[in-house]
Amino acid sequence: MRRRLAAGNWKMNGTGAALAEVTALSGGHPNPQVDILICPPATLIQRMAEVARGTAIAVGGQDCHKARTGAHTGDVSAHMLHEAGASHVILGHSERRTDHGETDATVRAKTEAALDEKLVAIVCVGETETQRDAGETLSVIGTQLQGSLPDHGVNGATIVIAYEPVWAIGTGRVPTLDQIAEVHDFIRAGLVDRFGEDAQGIRLLYGGSVKPANAADIFAISNVDGALVGGASLKAVDFSAIISALEAA
Repeated sequence: MRRRLAAGNWKMNGTGAALAEVTALSGGHPNPQVDILICPPATLIQRMAEVARGTAIAVGGQDCHKARTGAHTGDVSAHMLHEAGASHVILGHSERRTDHGETDATVRAKTEAALDEKLVAIVCVGETETQRDAGETLSVIGTQLQGSLPDHGVNGATIVIAYEPVWAIGTGRVPTLDQIAEVHDFIRAGLVDRFGEDAQGIRLLYGGSVKPANAADIFAISNVDGALVGGASLKAVDFSAIISALEAA
């Protein structure tokens, strides 16, 4: 049985004052029936890890470099994330793929670096609106999965896959429940075909305008094991409602 996961991606939001949201969230979920993760900006990882110590909330990074150390100004390595208290890292988010030109090969190298440091890699995949309208969704997702995941070390303890249709991120638009189900079933089948039965333990998250109002319907879909939540994870009251919906699913 896969334990469900509610992951919050704060993106480039939050300063020290926002750590109060973590305290509020942990107080509302002292013994959650699902895993809870928050990925803040790099400047907050160590402080958030300290605030979350002894609670049910895990802390992750939003990206890492493929190298452990080196002359890479402005970058953060998986080793640094681990040392700061992170247990997870988001990789291949569409905003990184778009804003920084990250390719599947880049994401794969970063994923390998994360696994080397014993970080759980949350690998993101998703199609653009143009690709969806052209009927290319499954082809795009399949290609991204093939290129972004390493050939070895992939199982439920090391990898999480997040399906985030690019056109739904931060727009308020959400695919139909049937569309979400189709992609998640496709991802599960592809993972099992490539990695065997160990892939049954890999958690599949949906992301893209997940809110308290639509969470319950999304979490009722087969092969949806949780959510990667953006804006709605910034406030404890909103994220708590999504966590509660996941616990009830």
